[in-house]
Amino acid sequence: MINRRDFIKKSGLGLGFFTVPSSAKFLFANDFVSKRPNLNQRKFTSEAVEKTIKTIKKTIADEELAWMFENCFPNTLDTTVKFYQKNNKAYTYVITGDIDAMWLRDSSAQVYPYLSLANEDQKLKDLLKGVINKQVECVLLDPYANAFFDDSHKISEWKDDVTDMKPGIHERKWEIDSLCYVMRLSYNYWKTTGDSSVFDEDWKKAMLLILQTFKEQQRKDSKGPYSFERANGNPLDTQFGKGFGNPTKKVGLIHSMFRPSDDSTFYPFLISSNMFAVVSLRETSEIFSQILKDENLSNQFKSLAKEVDEAIQKYAILNHPTAGKIYALEVDGFGNALFMDDANVPNLLSIPYLGYASKEDEIYKNTRKFSLSHANPWFSEGKFAKGIGGPHIGEHKIWPLGLIMQALTTDNEEEIISCLKMLKATHAGTGFIHESFDVDNPKDFTRSWFAWANTLFGELILHLHKTKPEILKRKF
Repeated sequence: MINRRDFIKKSGLGLGFFTVPSSAKFLFANDFVSKRPNLNQRKFTSEAVEKTIKTIKKTIADEELAWMFENCFPNTLDTTVKFYQKNNKAYTYVITGDIDAMWLRDSSAQVYPYLSLANEDQKLKDLLKGVINKQVECVLLDPYANAFFDDSHKISEWKDDVTDMKPGIHERKWEIDSLCYVMRLSYNYWKTTGDSSVFDEDWKKAMLLILQTFKEQQRKDSKGPYSFERANGNPLDTQFGKGFGNPTKKVGLIHSMFRPSDDSTFYPFLISSNMFAVVSLRETSEIFSQILKDENLSNQFKSLAKEVDEAIQKYAILNHPTAGKIYALEVDGFGNALFMDDANVPNLLSIPYLGYASKEDEIYKNTRKFSLSHANPWFSEGKFAKGIGGPHIGEHKIWPLGLIMQALTTDNEEEIISCLKMLKATHAGTGFIHESFDVDNPKDFTRSWFAWANTLFGELILHLHKTKPEILKRKF
């Protein structure tokens, strides 16, 4: 067993971390023609987004990186949105990309980077309001579902899942983060634009339903109304214990039957998602207090956040044999824990991005070193990149979401540059960000059209343009 000093040396943040990935130029022609749809084929066009693309492209010295930004940042608007009016309200249906369904998580993350431009473009602002209204509609249909159709007559390929499927639902995997992302988008839309008009009666009902669902999934008095089983033979697609998951000690944490990867949890207390819930509950409490002027309900959100936070601090910080005190990804309250990290957000790597703890927090710093090291069973390293993957795709595959989040959660310029080099070296000539790729062969990738990853890459470039513009002046 290696000690902590050796662990840090051998971890992803050790001496060998900043190794330049092998060049991928042999994989494709050096051709940086725009990969965006023709103007008349785009689903939505924002003047503010187009202006931002032109402005930021001029500040990116690396031609290939600039080309990737131009392709990726508007990808959600170009290809995935359907904006319409219904009952005098704006609605925006946002598909994930190559699957014609709207994930609550993905749709929030896909449009989140456009919030900063909403005050410059009324059309874009209306589109964002439409996303919130559509998400509210989805939550009111079923707070336990993760993905929805715009057409309630469409038949899901998962219609035979052993759970309470309803018309309009694509998939019904209970994931805490799905509801947190809805709360996050609503809160940050208000904070950015000052517009509180989205907080109508339907929105209020949806938030109270989220609060009820979180409390139900603390399971203090019963197993609750949700269970899920799927008979496709993939153990990551179903749950133990007749669909209720492995046993837990009821300590105040919220059960999540699935991770943000849509893989089943092993221990039902998914810590990164419980952290996200703490942040989102506090933010929603602020809306109930400041906008809806309901201190009683505000305190209910705040109280649950406090209870969950205290349980995280008591049950999720454990001693890892090489990494020291870190957050476990999953626990059961009995003392059992799963020490790993998954690239899908929220994960342990993303804790500062979620707003739960500072990048300088000692437990987080230990956890980050673990996550980005071979002590994490889903950390892979090959000829072209090193980073976090996950069981959803399997070993030797890195998820660019993890590389992007790694760059978003550090101030170390060398580390950021290393992540940019790896992202640049592994798009396999497509100009887009994929779900995953083989560490030794970037041409072996999954999902050529995955809008969440594309837009998050755009968010990273916007972040660097604002906070570390000198990095974008370099050629990689």
